Amino acid sequence: MAGSDKRRRPRQSLVRWTDEEFNAVSAKADKAGLAIAAFMRAAALGDPGPRAQRRPPADHKALRQILGQLGRIGNNLNQIARALNAGEQIYLPELKDALRAYIAIRDVIFKALGKKPGPDP
Repeated sequence: MAGSDKRRRPRQSLVRWTDEEFNAVSAKADKAGLAIAAFMRAAALGDPGPRAQRRPPADHKALRQILGQLGRIGNNLNQIARALNAGEQIYLPELKDALRAYIAIRDVIFKALGKKPGPDP
């Protein structure tokens, strides 16, 4: 079949979930290595569809450990920044780059866990 999934699947349906229901379905889809829509098609039709992309399930325990380590790193970076700013204004591009990298890594991990990142430090 030619064309994109949207052209081959022109119909959509809206499903309303409680937070608990959505988290349960999302976790099952993640465990199956499928997007939620492909998981729902597989549950309803027995097949996720011809172009369903399998995803490796996220290792939530490892990601949470990494988030904890990043939290400590971020805290140290913030302490350094506050100490430098308490004296005179010093521009340290490396510190700003490290903070930006930290935020980017943190946001990707939160997204992998299906969570919304908190406010930037």
